[in-house]
Amino acid sequence: MKTAFELDAEFRDAEGKGASRRLRRANKVPAILYGGHREPRALALDHTRLLLMLENERFYSTIINLKVGEVSQAAVLKDVQRHPARNAVLHVDLQRVLENETIRVTIPLHFKGDGAAPGVKKGGVVSHLRNDIEVSCLPKDLPEFLEVDVSGMDINDLLHLSDIKLPAGVEIQELAHGRDSPIVSVHHARAEEIDQPTEEAAAAAAAVPAAAAPAGAPAAGAAAAPADTKGAKPAAEAKSGKDAKK
Repeated sequence: MKTAFELDAEFRDAEGKGASRRLRRANKVPAILYGGHREPRALALDHTRLLLMLENERFYSTIINLKVGEVSQAAVLKDVQRHPARNAVLHVDLQRVLENETIRVTIPLHFKGDGAAPGVKKGGVVSHLRNDIEVSCLPKDLPEFLEVDVSGMDINDLLHLSDIKLPAGVEIQELAHGRDSPIVSVHHARAEEIDQPTEEAAAAAAAVPAAAAPAGAPAAGAAAAPADTKGAKPAAEAKSGKDAKK
């Protein structure tokens, strides 16, 4: 059975929150190994070594050679619990692998041909709706990733799980249960979807302030007559002066 990574571990007998905290203070990660028709076994892994391996995408989707002293066990990574604020691993789940038994593993999708797609050349954008999928196969048939070719996609095209070319012996779990989910699409860029204001809308917006002006107010743009009060007399005062002359 081909393995891509080797990970050293040690058995641990003490379990519980207190024991796990002590392990973490010693730069160890509590782990559990299960499956393979055997009882689960509590392990401890080196935290620094584990972090380095977790940076490699292949570590999540290939078979690991787990070594405890002189004993080796093929396994796959099933779950990783990380600290919410620090770059630290809190717990790891590993599953034993038997050469003649089917395993289920989540593997990444690799997309190719984005630049050659007709829809992209027309200004479209490729959206990856899924980044990984769960497959089932024998350990010898396990692929590191599945490739999706989008070079033939046009605007508004969509590819589904059933469009993925699978290696021999590999099955997609969702398809086996009748779910053919979309995985990638090509669509117009969002900036082009924003409606530009039309001339009619702009004219209507300009007319709103004028329509809302109170009655008797001067029209917008009309010049108000200047008030010349120098030397002028009120009308009542001028009339009184004429009556006095009479």
